[in-house]
Amino acid sequence: MPPTSTILTPELLARLERMELVSRKIFRGRMKGERRSPRKGQSVEFADFRNYVPGDDLRFVDWNTYARLEKLFLKMFLEEEDLHFYALIDASDSMAFGEPTKLQYATQLAASLGFIGLIRGDRVKIETLGQSARDAAPVFRGRRSLWRMLEHLEAVEPGESITMVEGVKNFCLRNSGRGIVVLIADLMEKTGYKDALKYLVSRDMDVYVIHLLSAEELDPDVEGDLRLIDCEDGDVAEITVSAPLLKRYKQTLAAFVDGARDFCNRRGIVYLMARNDVPVEDLITGFLRTRGLVR
Repeated sequence: MPPTSTILTPELLARLERMELVSRKIFRGRMKGERRSPRKGQSVEFADFRNYVPGDDLRFVDWNTYARLEKLFLKMFLEEEDLHFYALIDASDSMAFGEPTKLQYATQLAASLGFIGLIRGDRVKIETLGQSARDAAPVFRGRRSLWRMLEHLEAVEPGESITMVEGVKNFCLRNSGRGIVVLIADLMEKTGYKDALKYLVSRDMDVYVIHLLSAEELDPDVEGDLRLIDCEDGDVAEITVSAPLLKRYKQTLAAFVDGARDFCNRRGIVYLMARNDVPVEDLITGFLRTRGLVR
């Protein structure tokens, strides 16, 4: 691990080394990777026989079986396939909140999942919602791409100003390949997040939403008279923090989280609410393994 990188530690890399990304859907890749596909194809590992039908490639006929049975059988092999893995990060100003900031946590999570993809020969792309339709991120593939991927992530800064639905549309225009997409965002979008998630689902991707909130947002430690300024559009609100107000805030936040979870579940999206005070390695080896993204 290079001494300049602050995203992944050698200890975390060692734990990720034994994992792989899992898709709930079958996607045909363009190159051969390191994962076994349920499909039968052409490789070196035998899988099964099937009856010959006119038009089949005669190179795969089992002539030894034909000599014994005088019937034509075709040899079938396990096909290896690669997987497209996309991490789509919300880099708006609201993601600069918390300690560590939500954006720092998001980049470490994206780097961790990206590393798992790299060591398994998958295509890895990590992008932000603010990128234009023409501003495609580089494709990373193979273990040697780790350092380039980390440098790419270390350059991500908060401050992007774009609606989530516009950012997701641009992402889909940039990327035609199907695969796994993990959206890491706080979903704090005044125009709403539902249309954006519907757009992802319509592209037939295997969609995961990591709803990332900070511990300070979930359990704020504030009191008295406050002047709140929206970090993204400058809206101002003056409030007096009291116990009843904090209780109502937590009820509203819980309803927001439940609503996002329900919306995702009804559309086949895997939803996970994450908080920035839970170590990334615990999130991956625990919650994301339970929900089937990694194994």
